Amino acid sequence: QVQLVESGGGLVQPGGSLRLSCAASGSISSINFMAWYRQAPGKQRELVAIITSSGYTNYGDSVKGRFTISRGNAKNTVSLQMNTLKPEDTAVYYCHIQSDSILFRGQGTQVTVSS
Repeated sequence: QVQLVESGGGLVQPGGSLRLSCAASGSISSINFMAWYRQAPGKQRELVAIITSSGYTNYGDSVKGRFTISRGNAKNTVSLQMNTLKPEDTAVYYCHIQSDSILFRGQGTQVTVSS
C-alpha cells in the first residue's frame, strides 16, 4: 500500500517562506509525475506545481516566480519551496504522485499566511 506523508506546513507572515516536503512509501515502481495541489475554504482544488519524471515543471499562474518544486535526493520525495507568501496562499496543500497510472494523494498540510 502506498502512503504519502506531507510535512512543513504552518503559520507564516506575509512575505515569509515555507518549505513543504512529501515522502512516499510502499510499493512504488515508476513515477510518472509528482505534484502539489491546494484547496482553500470555499474554493476548488487548484494545481500549484508539477514535476514529471523527465524533470519538466509547471506552475499555477498565481505562484509562478514564487514557488519552486523539486525532487528530493531521497527516492520518492518531492519538495515545494514557497517564497514571498501571500494571504491568498492560505490553503491545505496536498501532495500527489502518479505511479503506473494510479494517482495517490496525501492527507494534506495546512499553510496559513497571516500577520
